[in-house]
Amino acid sequence: MRSLNEHLIAEATEYEFKRDVNLDKPKNWLKSISAFANGIGGSIYFGVEDNGEPCGLTGTQTLANRISALVNGRIEPQVVFTLEPFMERGHEILRLEVRASKNTPIYCKAEGTREAYYRLGNESVPASPQILNELILKGQNQTFDAIETQYLLADYSFSLFESTYKQATKMRIERPKDFQSFGLLSNNGKLTLAGALFADISPVYQSRVFCTRWNGLDKTSGLGEALDDEEFSGNILWLLNDSEKFVRLNSKTKWYKNGHGHVDLPEYPIDAVHEALVNAIVHRDYSVIGSEIHIDMYDDRLEISSPGGMPGGKQIQNLEIDKIASARRNPIICDMFSRLQLMERRGSGLLKIVNKFPDDRQPQFYSDASVFIITLRNLNYGVEIERKNHATAQ
Repeated sequence: MRSLNEHLIAEATEYEFKRDVNLDKPKNWLKSISAFANGIGGSIYFGVEDNGEPCGLTGTQTLANRISALVNGRIEPQVVFTLEPFMERGHEILRLEVRASKNTPIYCKAEGTREAYYRLGNESVPASPQILNELILKGQNQTFDAIETQYLLADYSFSLFESTYKQATKMRIERPKDFQSFGLLSNNGKLTLAGALFADISPVYQSRVFCTRWNGLDKTSGLGEALDDEEFSGNILWLLNDSEKFVRLNSKTKWYKNGHGHVDLPEYPIDAVHEALVNAIVHRDYSVIGSEIHIDMYDDRLEISSPGGMPGGKQIQNLEIDKIASARRNPIICDMFSRLQLMERRGSGLLKIVNKFPDDRQPQFYSDASVFIITLRNLNYGVEIERKNHATAQ
């Protein structure tokens, strides 16, 4: 048993504290059981203050029996959980551990309602329609990019996808065999969502990318309208290429001379831009109709925002980048980008972005239930050209 005093100093995604069991209003903690089971699992510690200080319970065995009855009666489908009493600094504590469920969504029935909850940071919140859709697909052991569409393979061309594949692998695509083995074509001969996204003229409307170069440091700086803007749609390989091109065209490169010629100082390392754009395209939530990726360039930074937070409800701003386990919302798309040599399979893209920037200009990452944002800082903004340590970020 891990020590409450040494490790649990504040509520977080995987655990929370309750001063008492509050049998009169059990929804207060039953919703967290739903959220834990719908996510990565977690624990509730009864008899602990919000600040992590133990206050203790009385009648622990009776409370454990009542908790078991409420969980079995108010949570559906049933979840796997354990109850563990232990002593912490002379106080009786009761730990309720909930395992992540494969049979999602898990609902909480209380106070006349039946809702599925989702863990967002240290809170248990009602699942939004798109989160609920993800949970339904998870319960069916399916991902959104694997869903069968009504589009037929024969009705669409895949010239860019096929030529990119040949260039990366030195092999030709064989239809329909390879499309089926890659997960781009269902057994019924219809394109999956992933397959539709790789079509030259993709019918998936919510795959668009909006790019804007703003004049100043924000959208309301008063310096005039946007300096440049583009809207891209279609094959997600074109989305990647066109988005990278937009960033390059709206970036400047300084340089300085040294004994061997001159050294270029780009505003943004192109490798970092590539990784950030790939992350947005392959991990975004394509189930949100009418959504799109936004690329906003300002004088001092580049922001890339994509629909959908982190799988499991964790907030990336509270995590260490080098310790984040790989989780793929769209495994078929990710696999294809790996085959096309556009990303690595081991999920090291965010760390590669971080390593391209000096310590005083580190990228920022933010996520909530509906969006994931990567902010890259302009390496040349407010810096004299003589600052040569920029060269290490090339």
